[in-house]
Amino acid sequence: MSQTQTDFASLGLADGLLAALREEGYTTPTPIQARAIPPLLEGRDLLGIARTGTGKTAAFALPIIQHLSARPIEKRAQFSVRALVVAPTRELAAQIDESFKAYGRKYPLTHAVVFGGVGKNPQVQAVWRGIDVLVATPGRLLDLMSEGKIRLDRVEIAVLDEADRMLDMGFVRDVRKIVAKLPVERQTMLFSATMPGDIAELASGILRDPVRVSIDTERPAAEKVHQRIVHVARAGKREALSRLIFDHEIERAVVFTRTKHGANRLAKQLGEDGIGAAAIHANKSQSARIRALADFKAGSVKVLVATDLAARGIDVDGITHVVNFDLPNEPETYVHRIGRTARAGASGQAVSFCDPDEKPLLRAIEKLIGERIPFEGDPNLPLGEPEKDDRGPRPVRGRQGGRGAPAGRPAAARPFAGGERPAARPDAARPFASRPASAGASSGRGGVPQRTGEARRGDESRRDGSRGDDFRREGSPRVPARSEGERAGRSAQLPRSGEATRRFPRAASRANPRG
Repeated sequence: MSQTQTDFASLGLADGLLAALREEGYTTPTPIQARAIPPLLEGRDLLGIARTGTGKTAAFALPIIQHLSARPIEKRAQFSVRALVVAPTRELAAQIDESFKAYGRKYPLTHAVVFGGVGKNPQVQAVWRGIDVLVATPGRLLDLMSEGKIRLDRVEIAVLDEADRMLDMGFVRDVRKIVAKLPVERQTMLFSATMPGDIAELASGILRDPVRVSIDTERPAAEKVHQRIVHVARAGKREALSRLIFDHEIERAVVFTRTKHGANRLAKQLGEDGIGAAAIHANKSQSARIRALADFKAGSVKVLVATDLAARGIDVDGITHVVNFDLPNEPETYVHRIGRTARAGASGQAVSFCDPDEKPLLRAIEKLIGERIPFEGDPNLPLGEPEKDDRGPRPVRGRQGGRGAPAGRPAAARPFAGGERPAARPDAARPFASRPASAGASSGRGGVPQRTGEARRGDESRRDGSRGDDFRREGSPRVPARSEGERAGRSAQLPRSGEATRRFPRAASRANPRG
């Protein structure tokens, strides 16, 4: 199929779809759309290979809407699905569902999206009467299938979007389970930014005589993205980012970090600098991720700090800058990151901070895209120190390495590990060292007050049962001490132990149960 089509009307789309596209502001199809839509309208299977940001969603959504609307079904089977789209991430699934809503506004088609991280009941309610289009992530889809809440035996069209991303996330086995439940007679589409061997094997097993459409595979990076490298020490990245945002008056940018903790920390630091920022990554709850994206789209926050989870899950119009705060470990991820800008024919800026330790990552990226990226700053900065984790020490789990010693604790850090006790503290550092001995007490070993003999005898008398001559309860009259005769007379009145046992056998047995 040639790329001579210059408008959507020449692709064979229905009037309702053309009207929806005009309302969305789309007039010219992208290369993937121009080459994919005509064979899909004919019912052919398709293998689409194109980098992110080229318009793949419309390439499969428009033919699906036209196919389903041409053959409406009055009564659907419970939990049945007519068209299934499987996507790797929640954000991407939600955005695909929004695209179906926008493009299909002229048609009475039903659609829903299911993904993890939120309750199942609303999703089950959305599909229990049957549905035209279902967009799902693999994990939640398999969960609902195992519970009998989704049926795939009536699927007419199946789409696997971002298949290589699903491979990276370990979803290929789940995808095979899903495909095994699909009917044999169906139309299938598979879209991927790259074509590794596992994806090629998957495609050969699920596609029948597919049309292969490959766009810009020889030049992975977007042509309208102006790329540059800023050589900066690791410790100076935050200041460089804030200065970049202020100097260029950036209103909408995505900043990518390598770790989730780094994303949270950077978003907080940007807020301290007076820059509205929100973080989005896998550890965030679904409601927090939705709120962050909504605030970013509305413009209430200028910067969205993300991990690579969102590298293919953020489709927001008007992103002018993408900043790689940390260079990615995989060069392909760089291409997916910068694809967040310069979408739908627009232009954008991609700025990457590179510290001396990241130079090998930069060389791998330039090898992949086949060009040297212009740079600023000094590329000969010395290697930095390993990045410190400011979250504090991890809690010790269990005891290892000796009695009471935490695991991994060096011998030098354990008390008396070398067999020598530390020198005794000087008197000034010991408690009570300078305290004078009070009446009735003497200063003993280590300066600790010692009881005198008279006081100790008073203690012993208390242990014997007497209260001492000087006992006085607070607010009570003085209690006189008993004489020797009184104490002897009272002792004579008490029964001996044997006599008490004979007189009170039950009480004695209770007092001494062992008998």
